Amino acid sequence: MLKAQIVPVTAFAQNCSIIWCDETMEGALVDPGGDVDKLLVQVDKLGIKLTKLILTHGHMDHAGGAADIAEKFGLPIVGPHEEDKFWLDQIEEHSAAYNMPGLRCCEPDKWLNDGDAVTVGNVTLEVYHTPGHTPGHVILFDRTHRVAFVGDVLFKGSVGRTDFPRGDTQTLLDAIQQKLWPLGDDVTFVPGHGPLSTFGEERKSNPFVADHILAAAR
Repeated sequence: MLKAQIVPVTAFAQNCSIIWCDETMEGALVDPGGDVDKLLVQVDKLGIKLTKLILTHGHMDHAGGAADIAEKFGLPIVGPHEEDKFWLDQIEEHSAAYNMPGLRCCEPDKWLNDGDAVTVGNVTLEVYHTPGHTPGHVILFDRTHRVAFVGDVLFKGSVGRTDFPRGDTQTLLDAIQQKLWPLGDDVTFVPGHGPLSTFGEERKSNPFVADHILAAAR
């Protein structure tokens, strides 16, 4: 069974998810954006054997700690989609601009594409390419346990910014409607920032992507 614990990291309070299979105790970090020591202390407390690092997209607060952890434990970095390479290549430049030293550029061992799957122990996560916030953003979905790790695509009551380079509002809205909503209203999602919610709740109340809002905009 999938287990998860959220650890906020960096000055942006980004939700890094420690996920693991409770049958094998093999685990992964989803979006280890920084505060590496803090993350590793928690992993050790949980008794997890890390097997990989997974990135939903290339922004520094989601990917800036991956290189250090990968090197320390010899772990592969998986994701995001290759369209986010230019973001990963600018992490150190951006971290200096935001006075967040220690974050590093990284090169994934495997890029992810729509329809791929990532395994963590006996848990399988489906991969969906969801551009708009960034061009290479992906989300991860555990169909068995009805949970999705959506990075900065969707938040409780909001959606990801699209004013970054190669961001696009309509592309993001299309990704949410075409990739997230069909997974089911009962799906609980872990956003990149802020509290958890469900797709069903956001379809009712989110001022950006609620069904009645999108219908009125057509």
